[in-house]
Amino acid sequence: MSITLPGPTLGVVGGGQLGRMLAEAAAPLGVDLVVLDPTPDCPAAPVAADQVVGEFDDADAIDELAARVDALTFEIELADPETLAAASEEHGVPVHPDPASLEMIQDKLVQKEALAEAGIPVPEFVAVATAEGLERVVEEFGGVMLKAREGGYDGRGNVPVEAPDEAAAALDAVGGAAMAEEFLDFEREIAVMGLKGADGETRTYPVTETVHREEILRESVSPARADDAIVEEAESVARDVLAALDGRGVYGIELFETREGEVLVNEIAPRPHNSGHWTIEGARTSQFENHVRAVLGWPLGPTDLVAPAVTANVLGNVHESRALVSQPESQRDSGDVDETRPAALRNVETVLDAPDADLHWYGKDDVYPLRKMGHLTVTARDSGAPGDGEVDRGDLLSRARDLRDGLTFRDA
Repeated sequence: MSITLPGPTLGVVGGGQLGRMLAEAAAPLGVDLVVLDPTPDCPAAPVAADQVVGEFDDADAIDELAARVDALTFEIELADPETLAAASEEHGVPVHPDPASLEMIQDKLVQKEALAEAGIPVPEFVAVATAEGLERVVEEFGGVMLKAREGGYDGRGNVPVEAPDEAAAALDAVGGAAMAEEFLDFEREIAVMGLKGADGETRTYPVTETVHREEILRESVSPARADDAIVEEAESVARDVLAALDGRGVYGIELFETREGEVLVNEIAPRPHNSGHWTIEGARTSQFENHVRAVLGWPLGPTDLVAPAVTANVLGNVHESRALVSQPESQRDSGDVDETRPAALRNVETVLDAPDADLHWYGKDDVYPLRKMGHLTVTARDSGAPGDGEVDRGDLLSRARDLRDGLTFRDA
């Protein structure tokens, strides 16, 4: 392959924070991004070459996008696979990951069935469509995580159900047809950012430990504080997952480490993922740069760890209001929640003054509790070694939390 700069133009369905960071990573490669997003002046717009305003399944808007670019990808699972495939064929531009993989992943039940059929370890799961059916499953499993089959991501659409009398309300909360998954007594949640390039090449980033509360990712620790055997198994499972998927690009593979020492697949994201944001400072090549490279069919960058890193998400201040906890899931997704207000992050100087920290602001206009507004990463750059033994990742985690918790959206 001969690559000449300035490079091609990449079209991205979705212009949120992932699109923004894709554009930031593409620019040094000489690659322009055009994003499609329904929100005018979306977070990616200030750093992308241009924006097409349209819904993620708007055939005319996607057709316009495809006509202007050399390749297509997406940063949100709400992209429509059939429309992407049709636009790709009409304009002769490749789309990656493959729309068929996107379609499979969009339905959590179909995703789990495909993984199980491929022999990939997953928790016990079952389809549910009625409260009576869910009650029986809860009695059998002794509690489940109920997941909307479609439309849920980043923890949205997930409702824990611990007793049969909670079934009806839980099913209503996720909007009907759903998948029930056994509650796991897990040691920790971990993730692997997997990468598929041209000619079947696959790579993985170091295994990451992910810390969730209220179903929202709060922090990630890289490398994970797990035994070597678990790390090896997680990498092996991730490569099996990559083999089961079609199309180039980065895939976020979320996993459970059970107390019995098993590694089970939780969910897959066919795009860069929050659990891989640490790669911007902590890896030789970020997940965003490698996604651009992979989608374009360019040589992949090394995924080696540069330094241990902890990322902490900057959320709409949870301690300011508990309003979101009682809001319906549909309102959480739309942003129609109590305490929505213009975003103004304060005390930023505390992060800027820290020599071991890097701040990423997502450019969202409004803030509400639990909304992801940015992240910061603390890296052990001065440790002299990126390996496990010389850096206390617990100390890094405490440092990242302290810096993150010092930020606020409250008025002075």
